[in-house]
Amino acid sequence: MTKDLIARYYAAFNASDAQAMLACVSDDVEHRVNEGAIRHGRAKFAEFCGHMGVSYRETLRDIVIFSSDDGRRGAAEFVVHGTYLQTDPGLPTATGQTYVLPAGAFFDMADGRITRVTTFYNLNDWTLQVS
Repeated sequence: MTKDLIARYYAAFNASDAQAMLACVSDDVEHRVNEGAIRHGRAKFAEFCGHMGVSYRETLRDIVIFSSDDGRRGAAEFVVHGTYLQTDPGLPTATGQTYVLPAGAFFDMADGRITRVTTFYNLNDWTLQVS
């Protein structure tokens, strides 16, 4: 079940379907992103998804999903293929640059929903690719 939930979450991501992503997370989801503040709750997660959809167009490839034996924790490794569409404050100017970036995420699960997403990538690598 854990692997299936993570697979649905990333299928929704690749389809740019924020509503389907939101359906995978709990009301009190904890969202931790690389180099960013911790977001608490589905509403903050939805705001993040909206922002990402404006600033970036990304597809995840080569996704490998892992799960603990008890199904309470999971992880995924993937490669982000993206286009930088709109300048994010504090980051380089967006001019439609493309990038390919290895990344990963860790998950906690409860009651058939994702309760924590922690995403990691190398911000320096991304910055070099779009600068």
